[in-house]
Amino acid sequence: MTTIASHFGFKLPHLRNQHTDTHLRFSTGGIKRTRCPIISYCLINSRSLNPKCTSARLFLARVSNDSEGAADASSQQTTPSDYGSTSRDSYVALFVRMLGLDNDPLDREQAIIALWKYSLGGKKYIDDIMKFNGCTNLTVNLLKSESNCTCEAASGLLRMISSVNLYRDLVAECGAIEEITGLLSQSVLSAEVKEQSICTLWNLSADEKLRVKIANTDLLPLLIKFLDVEDLKVKEAAGGVLSNLALTHSNHSIMVEAGVIPKLAKLLNPDIEGSKVTRKEAKNALLEFAKNEYYRILIIEEGLVLVPMIGASAYKSFKPSLHSWPSLPDGTEIEQSPKYPSRFGASELLLGLNIQDKTVNIEERKMNAIVGRTQQQFLARIGAIEMEEGHGNSQDEPSSMSRFTILPWMDGVARLVLILGLEDEKAIARAADSIADSSINEHMRISFRDAGALKHLIQHLDHRNSVVRLAVARALARLSLSLVWCSNDVCHVLEAEGVIYPLLNTLKHSDVPRELMEKTLDILARILDPGKELKSMFFDGPVNGLKKKLDSETNTDITKTDSTPGYRKEVLDSAVLARLVEIMKSPNPNLQRKVASILEYVTIVDPCIDSIISMDIQSGLDAVFSTKVLDEPVFDTDDQLPEFKVVELEEAGLAISAASRLLTKLLKFDQFRHSINLTHFTRLLRKTLKSDIPLHNKDWVAACLVKINSFSNPYLDFENDPIITEVVLYKTIPRLIEKLKSSFSQEEKESAVVELNRIVSEGMVDWGKVIASNDGILPLVNMIGEGSDRGVESGLAILYNLSMDNENHSAILAVGAVPILRRIVLSKGPRWMQALQLLRVLPS
Repeated sequence: MTTIASHFGFKLPHLRNQHTDTHLRFSTGGIKRTRCPIISYCLINSRSLNPKCTSARLFLARVSNDSEGAADASSQQTTPSDYGSTSRDSYVALFVRMLGLDNDPLDREQAIIALWKYSLGGKKYIDDIMKFNGCTNLTVNLLKSESNCTCEAASGLLRMISSVNLYRDLVAECGAIEEITGLLSQSVLSAEVKEQSICTLWNLSADEKLRVKIANTDLLPLLIKFLDVEDLKVKEAAGGVLSNLALTHSNHSIMVEAGVIPKLAKLLNPDIEGSKVTRKEAKNALLEFAKNEYYRILIIEEGLVLVPMIGASAYKSFKPSLHSWPSLPDGTEIEQSPKYPSRFGASELLLGLNIQDKTVNIEERKMNAIVGRTQQQFLARIGAIEMEEGHGNSQDEPSSMSRFTILPWMDGVARLVLILGLEDEKAIARAADSIADSSINEHMRISFRDAGALKHLIQHLDHRNSVVRLAVARALARLSLSLVWCSNDVCHVLEAEGVIYPLLNTLKHSDVPRELMEKTLDILARILDPGKELKSMFFDGPVNGLKKKLDSETNTDITKTDSTPGYRKEVLDSAVLARLVEIMKSPNPNLQRKVASILEYVTIVDPCIDSIISMDIQSGLDAVFSTKVLDEPVFDTDDQLPEFKVVELEEAGLAISAASRLLTKLLKFDQFRHSINLTHFTRLLRKTLKSDIPLHNKDWVAACLVKINSFSNPYLDFENDPIITEVVLYKTIPRLIEKLKSSFSQEEKESAVVELNRIVSEGMVDWGKVIASNDGILPLVNMIGEGSDRGVESGLAILYNLSMDNENHSAILAVGAVPILRRIVLSKGPRWMQALQLLRVLPS
């Protein structure tokens, strides 16, 4: 919590017979003018003021407006010992009285300036002012003045008063927040007034009760706007207020909605100049926001990374490779060329700048990784790694183990990778957790890859500490979410670095924590992707092959060895397959989906079907298709599915879709077909097809069901086969209706309604109930009102067939079909007879 200090480091000068226009200078951030009124001499230097000074007598006569008092002041001879607290109080009382509304504005201005300068002496002088009731109210009233000097002095005095905890509530009760809001809302306002006013808010925001009040006024957008001003003092004060407001979590939502995070993140940009105070306050505020998971994502999207504070002693285990051949952070080695040796080692010194008269082109992201690594390693070697946070030499090292700092992404990524190479287990776990939290987009994932984080994380997968293993697995799972598919994406690099072996080793143990098992299967399912072989045909085809050939011909100095690990044998290990089938029998649909995907990959790349059959894969598939979610009653369209039910159906649908895809791939093997009960799986799949799982998850269910049916009935009658009929009713028709409702293409809608009309014309049983239950009547009515002739014809035909069932009449009338039909009839268009027939069937 930050406040403005109420004590200042200056000494009051001892003046002897000084001239009246002497200049006074105070070491405070709030006073810009050096010319001080004579009245301040009376207050601050009352012991040495020469009362015989003519101008002093005149000024005192004016401010007192009392001839008798002026005469006493001019005739009384004083000595330094005569001035004490009584004299000082009398002057304060005089100037407080001058603040009254009935006084001349110039007198009020000079009085408030005098009181402000008097308060700069510290708490004792502020207490002298606050002895007089009403002083704060009068000061707040002066914020309405049209004079910049008056507003600055009034704000300055309120700033000094609010710096004392005892008077903070009184300042707020006098309406200072509301008046400052109006003052800062003015279009033209000097930087000095802004500074003093915002500093007053800075002090007031130290009180938790007042933070909520400040955040819920028009001050918040003003404070955010002041972060962009050029005046550093104003920017510091605005950052300080926002930092204090962020200490109250109830303010976070309104502050984030006002756009404070991008503005604060901009202040930490290393390319933008700013004071240390501004950066510190911005960092403190962002650290408070980062405690919320969603706000943390917003901070990372602005190019910042949350880095744990681990203490300077943890970095003592860092061992730089001072005499090793240089390499890029991601492990790419720079080839040593013995053709042109240097007598004095200049070629090694200039390595990477110019090699054999050829300029080496390094991508910008790799250059950033090199710069970040160099800077962080240099700070670690000189023992200043956390100096910028003020904890580099901290004696209380354990307290820093729960703290974080925020760094720009280039420095933050390099710092986290550096921590991964240390010996402190807690530091490694915290760094891995930060990597997982920071890997929210492709840019961050690629940055960690280029910085060399993957190699360190893979090495820690076999760590003896379970906390470290879980944090590392979580980081790798987030990094493997890479959306870019190329020869050097994150998953390919993980595969090349041999991550499969420690993952399979973890998988074999049945006593590992559930979360660790989930993360392990996440990584394996993404690396062992069944669609990888098809994707590699496009990304590793002739074009890439030609590129590799050209690279080899040019003899590039920077090379990277890419060896494909022979892990297929380990994947087909009986212990691994048995463990996969065991997990597949668990009631967790997420684990079932991942296992089914891994087993499908195994059947594609190395179809050793005997090993799979021997592990009783049938029992695993049976467990997926027999999930309890499918046994619950089907909801009608009028019933609203609870949120938890929707989530359960979505998860079960994904698992069933993956298992159906696996079963479809296994059915091509004769050994597998002869080892399972096809009738049993047909019954399970038909039940699944009629369930409430999402429609897109039924694609592979229908395909698998048709394939099983083709093996059971070689002479298949597509028109009368009950399984084909169910596929059409519960998959094809709902899919066409979904396209009618959600497609943005008019052509797709018309194609869907034509196909639906073809199915209806074949006289399939229960088709009308399926259309009505899937809310298909409304899109059909919309089609006849907006579609082309082909779409109108098919839509009218379907609606006419639906009207043959009296139960559908109310639904057709409810969606407004009658006005559209009447318009078609009155237009005498090509389909007006069909519309007239439908109108005659519907009740009037």
